[in-house]
Amino acid sequence: MAKNVAQSPMEKRSLTSFDQQLAKRCSREGVKAGAKAAVVASIATAIPTFASVRMLPWAKANLNPTAQALIISTAAGMAYFIVADKTILATARKNSFHQGSNYEA
Repeated sequence: MAKNVAQSPMEKRSLTSFDQQLAKRCSREGVKAGAKAAVVASIATAIPTFASVRMLPWAKANLNPTAQALIISTAAGMAYFIVADKTILATARKNSFHQGSNYEA
């Protein structure tokens, strides 16, 4: 299609829905990757936290169950948001490079 020819409303709607589908797919991939990272971070943080509470006198005296849960959930939350953000940006960047050649006439 030539650049100076106006697009019909139907073509604009299909491009918009295509872009929305790409955005949903990027978001879904980010959520999946973030959830996997959160699970791994939870396990990787829980083991040393629980071990230190059992073995170290300072941790036993100062880290109650609420503090332990806060340490683990903070690590999981950070991992989720960092990995989800990076995955969404990487997927969007990959799609933008692939889609650039389709829009040029």
